[in-house]
Amino acid sequence: MKGPDRITRRRSRKRESGMDTIWLFGLHAVRHALSNPARRKLRLVLTKNAFDRLSEVVSESGIEPEIADARKFPAPLEPASVHQGAALEVKPLDWGALESLLPDHPRVVVLCLDRVTDPHNAGAILRSAEVFGASAVVAPLRHSAPETGALAKSASGALERLPYVRVRNLASAMEDLRERGFFVIGLDGVADVTLEAALAKAPGRIALVLGAEGRGLRMKTRATCDRLARIGAAGGFDSLNVSNASAVALYAAAQRQAARVGNET
Repeated sequence: MKGPDRITRRRSRKRESGMDTIWLFGLHAVRHALSNPARRKLRLVLTKNAFDRLSEVVSESGIEPEIADARKFPAPLEPASVHQGAALEVKPLDWGALESLLPDHPRVVVLCLDRVTDPHNAGAILRSAEVFGASAVVAPLRHSAPETGALAKSASGALERLPYVRVRNLASAMEDLRERGFFVIGLDGVADVTLEAALAKAPGRIALVLGAEGRGLRMKTRATCDRLARIGAAGGFDSLNVSNASAVALYAAAQRQAARVGNET
């Protein structure tokens, strides 16, 4: 028989559930969310096998899991979701204002995304941004990938650690970055200069801006950049999807920042 305290906690979590919650799924996404003290957790559904693999972090999180049959998994996920027996209902993260997240450091990289709506691309970009040391990923509130289970799964934990800040107006956010000493480089496949050349002339604080595949950067976004640059390609094939292009650009920026550090020592 379930104790009254446990029943009360479960009912309370269900009352908090609503349209402003999201379901994270997959072992990696759930593990990292459980480990994030800033993440508000409401309901955890696990199969016995998933619980065995996550038992330590579940215990540390303090949330009571519901052990479910894998054949009748009760979490309201899309049928194609590869949940691996783990699902966690949460409130979206609130990172606050972008300016409060930027370190007071002469060498900072921020990535801005213009109309990148695919959650798998956005998640992969967050993962690359964390690997290559970006301080934040910025996207507009509209016409961008929201925080979802699919995005979190593709990010493989990066969503819990790297600020993903969605702003009302991307061009205004880019202007704010410029006022804070950032050199804004927009990626454009037909730009006159290469990304390497643009980075060589940029100061230490860099904002990289990438647009959606096919459509690229909007006119206002392009006009707000300090420089447009292309990723240099060998041979006749010069097209990358946005997640791959982001990884290449972030790597190039990280290498440039490392070279500056070496020159200063």
